[in-house]
Amino acid sequence: ADYYQLGFNLRSNIFQGGPLESRSLMKDSYTPDVIEKAIRDPKNWHGRRTDDLGRWHQKNALNLNLQKAFEEKYG
Repeated sequence: ADYYQLGFNLRSNIFQGGPLESRSLMKDSYTPDVIEKAIRDPKNWHGRRTDDLGRWHQKNALNLNLQKAFEEKYG
């Protein structure tokens, strides 16, 4: 019964999804020149330094994406 109810709701377009245009609190709060002048340091993220574990996770994610791309391309 839940399956048919979900199908009815999807056909009725009750779940319309998110907004088509995304909003950013930072872009709404500051003028464009402030955002352009902002220094983006990936090693110092919101006052928190990236440690070895964070760098390992970043490299691991890149490695997994690379393996997935190789498998898609070469089988």
